[in-house]
Amino acid sequence: MQVARDTGKNAGSKEREMPKRDDLKDYNYAVAGHAGTMCDADGELFIKPCTQSEVEFYESAHALHPDFAELMPLYIGTLSLNEGADQAAIHAQIPDLVEHADIPFSVKEEIQSHLHLDDRKPIIEAPVQKKITTDNIKWVPNKTRKITTDRAVVLENASFGYKKPNIMDAKLGIRLWADDAPQEKKERFDKIAEETTHKKFGFRVAGMRVYKGSTNESELDEEGFKIYDKDWGRYTVNDSNLVDSFRKYIFNEAAGIDEELGKTIAGAFAQDLRRVQEILEKEETRMYSSSLLFVFEGDGEALREAIKEAKETAPVSEHKRGASRAPVANLRVDSGIGMNEEDLCESSTAEDFDDLEDDSDEESSFPRIYTLKLIDFAHATWKPGQGPDENVLLGVRSLADIFEEMSE
Repeated sequence: MQVARDTGKNAGSKEREMPKRDDLKDYNYAVAGHAGTMCDADGELFIKPCTQSEVEFYESAHALHPDFAELMPLYIGTLSLNEGADQAAIHAQIPDLVEHADIPFSVKEEIQSHLHLDDRKPIIEAPVQKKITTDNIKWVPNKTRKITTDRAVVLENASFGYKKPNIMDAKLGIRLWADDAPQEKKERFDKIAEETTHKKFGFRVAGMRVYKGSTNESELDEEGFKIYDKDWGRYTVNDSNLVDSFRKYIFNEAAGIDEELGKTIAGAFAQDLRRVQEILEKEETRMYSSSLLFVFEGDGEALREAIKEAKETAPVSEHKRGASRAPVANLRVDSGIGMNEEDLCESSTAEDFDDLEDDSDEESSFPRIYTLKLIDFAHATWKPGQGPDENVLLGVRSLADIFEEMSE
């Protein structure tokens, strides 16, 4: 499940419309990517300026590639960023998938009570565009990190519902540029890949924020987080210290996340990463500069309580597997990636739990534990007949290996 909500008597009692442009505020939890991201006043919705091609990729994924759509943030629709747009003009169109989505009914009901539903024609695959040669086009790096667009995609905020969300963005691939990129951009991105962990591992850390990530308070922001920016991922992280760099994200005694608790989270992420790998091996896409977004509760006390509540709520199987390292299986209620009971048993040494029904109303009341999502599809296309995207899969497999190592 993507977002935990209050499904009690207050759910849906106060109708919330899609926000106007003036009601939006800057999103301050972004650790990588373009500037200009926003959220609504409550923080439930994440608004990201994007191109029309990215909107079309979200819509076609939900309409035609449901397994792939599991990996993406829950797509709500789009809005216009024109300052003069009236309320009707900025209403997001809710995709047909929301009505049939594999999410708890109470969550679906609340989303629909908050948003005005608009009818829309079924989504079909976009026609193949004629390739445009861009080798001779002068490319100027975008130093503001903002894109020129009047459209934004509206997603459920992956960091909403956490007390202190630890966030990491891992940019995937060895090749980072799309076919239509200017030659200068290709050369610059190839240089980045050559000089970073992209070359060997197929990804690099594009940014991190870790609650109480330093004992030196001067290194923390006003909310108590240490920020690891893109330069840290490019110039400090290398092939030899990569795993140790990941340990800074997962293990943190200062925040109450000891070795045992860290292994629990690492094991949960490893499990989901293998599921991501499985899905991408069956899909035929080409994605450039896409990322995997990792989020988990960074406050150790809150994390323990969330795991305890999820474990107590989940029905425990009568059959035990003996000694366990950590209660991994029950964590999937927050991962957003569906796995059946057989998958869970194969990938975990935890106690067996009965398969949790994804449409259980109780799930939506759980505190957040962790989330893993595939994000950033500005340069993503479907490529039927061309096989899996091995450029991206190298990074996914490397990440799964690293998290499995940390969970042992």
